[in-house]
Amino acid sequence: MRSSIDRQILHIALPSIVSNVTVPLLGLVDVSIVGHLGSASYIGAIAVGGMLFNIMYWLFAFLRMGTSGMTSQAYGSRDLPEVVRLLVRAVGIGMGVSCVLLALQQPLFHAAMLFIRPTDEVARLAAVYFHICIWGAPAMLGLYGLTGWFIGMQNSRIPMLVALMQNVVNIVASLVLVFAFGMKVEGVAFGTLVAQWAGFLTGLGLCFRHYGRLGRYFSTCGLFRRQAMKRFFQVNRDIFLRTLCLVAVTLFFTSAGAGQGDVILAVNTLLMQLFTLYSYIMDGFAYAGEALSGRMVGARNATGFRNVRRRLFVWGGGLALAFTLAYAAGGSAFLSLLTDEPHVVSATDDYFGWALAIPVAGMAAFIWDGIYIGCMATRGMLLSMAVASAAFFVCYYGLHPLLGNHALWMAFILYLLVRGGVQTLLFCDPLSAHRS
Repeated sequence: MRSSIDRQILHIALPSIVSNVTVPLLGLVDVSIVGHLGSASYIGAIAVGGMLFNIMYWLFAFLRMGTSGMTSQAYGSRDLPEVVRLLVRAVGIGMGVSCVLLALQQPLFHAAMLFIRPTDEVARLAAVYFHICIWGAPAMLGLYGLTGWFIGMQNSRIPMLVALMQNVVNIVASLVLVFAFGMKVEGVAFGTLVAQWAGFLTGLGLCFRHYGRLGRYFSTCGLFRRQAMKRFFQVNRDIFLRTLCLVAVTLFFTSAGAGQGDVILAVNTLLMQLFTLYSYIMDGFAYAGEALSGRMVGARNATGFRNVRRRLFVWGGGLALAFTLAYAAGGSAFLSLLTDEPHVVSATDDYFGWALAIPVAGMAAFIWDGIYIGCMATRGMLLSMAVASAAFFVCYYGLHPLLGNHALWMAFILYLLVRGGVQTLLFCDPLSAHRS
């Protein structure tokens, strides 16, 4: 049984990890290309535009997570008509949200510029980038729905293939448009736009190819029935509010570092790369938790659910230990590869201990997130994130006058610990009354 559960976990986790690692490559390719165009304004424009889209799409990630949990439960209970309805519902709502974003693109951009306050030239170029890439919103939000549905169907290989294809298309299209046709920011933006639509259309094509047989279960009857829509939006409201808390902590962490000078900002940015790398791996196991926990709950398989939960924490604990040892042995060398500024590298030594605490502090939060989504226990996720965010700000403001940047890192570690701790306390086995 153990080896079977482990194979199922890895079957979902490993392709998800590959998909996660490719996510930052889209932005990295854009920056690399404009970095050779002869002006820092191009890099600034891509950085500003990319940040806007990262935040915007991050806030709507509930379309993926909510769809994953509900689909995995419907799949586990073999409710195939509901499986199909969830696909149509998720993609349809993603398209509807994207239409609102398209209609509000002007006020959204101007509000962002008032907050960021870039130079006039960067703002002008960022506007060009933004108003081209915004037309990829239907593709991106539609793909969120598709990806969540695929994971709920225990299939993370299709999202991996789509992510890899997107990067190839983005690289080729951007290079051709910029260097063959002489386009600058416009070329990079159109390259990104083409890649986004190529990914969405590929996802749709693979969906029809692998799951077209489910079409016979489709019916408009009950597609947008009140009870189903109420549950859909209740689940996604909790995830959306949770994401708002997460974004608030993340943005404040960057802002607080920037307020302490360029060196501290650089140090925090470098050390956070260790957290980002760790999160790519752990998110893969969280996705496995979403898919497998939801399937077991849907099938009312109490023994299977407990085994999945146990093995996920075994994997999580092993990975946390491995990352801690790896960072202790080679973390400083890795950071040295990211910058050759000697004063920045030396300054990281003062805070490196906090980075070593990240894997152990954050493990439970990642694993519980996946299990909670699979169980559709989104209210518990929201509550744990709210408590953790409050702990973060209380710790920072209480200790910053005494500890400076150490207070920021202490608050972040506490935030990770509280997330996992509160989820542990709140967890209620949805199948506790079942035996299988």
